Amino acid sequence: MTRQLTAIWRFPVKSHGREELEAVTLTEGQTLPWDRHWAVAHEQSQADGREWVPCQHFSRGSKAPALAAITARLDEATAQVTLSHPDRDDLTFHPDTEGDRLIDWGKGFVPENRAQSVRVVRGQQRGFTDSDFPSITLCNLSSHRAVEQRVGHPLSIHRWRGNLWFDGGAPWEEFDWIDREIRIGEAVLIPRERTDRCLATHNNPDTGARDTNVLGALDSWDHRDFSVRAEVLRGGRIATGDSIEVL
Repeated sequence: MTRQLTAIWRFPVKSHGREELEAVTLTEGQTLPWDRHWAVAHEQSQADGREWVPCQHFSRGSKAPALAAITARLDEATAQVTLSHPDRDDLTFHPDTEGDRLIDWGKGFVPENRAQSVRVVRGQQRGFTDSDFPSITLCNLSSHRAVEQRVGHPLSIHRWRGNLWFDGGAPWEEFDWIDREIRIGEAVLIPRERTDRCLATHNNPDTGARDTNVLGALDSWDHRDFSVRAEVLRGGRIATGDSIEVL
């Protein structure tokens, strides 16, 4: 069975927008370039970017569903980000120096009974992925379709906020890839763990409203996991259309 890379997604500001790429060059031991490069710390967080901290330190979709509807565009040359949301005018800003503009733009996205967003922080050593190692998520479209069948209607892949999507495999086969090397284009990755899921999967990425009990669907398989978190063993260019080989 031929597996093929179908999409590449990055999230320049954690939980605040997604952006599709046609190709990217991976680096050994690093996240996808510019992925979760910045994050929005809330008023109860001590995060300053100098070291990795877990997702509980940041404003995110599990607590603020409206964030799911944000899309992003990053100008790598200037480190300028443009965010779009159906309920806002677009915002173009420099996260390193104009984080307050994002905080103002996002007012109302976080419910009043949740810790409010207060500052944008930049990961000085690595991106703010949800794993305690620099990871890239591998997502299986066959597994996604299995979840769609279980809930009874189509779902956007953006509920999973995954980096690399592939097709041509069996449902859930990615769980068997833990600690096995995977070649994609010029790069080699090794999945280290399954990705546990939260209420963010209930959010509709078009509207920012919770509308589907995705966790309940996952429960029917006796787990709440979707995708695997992988480490880059050998860097290199990957592009949509590349074959995926289990070594």
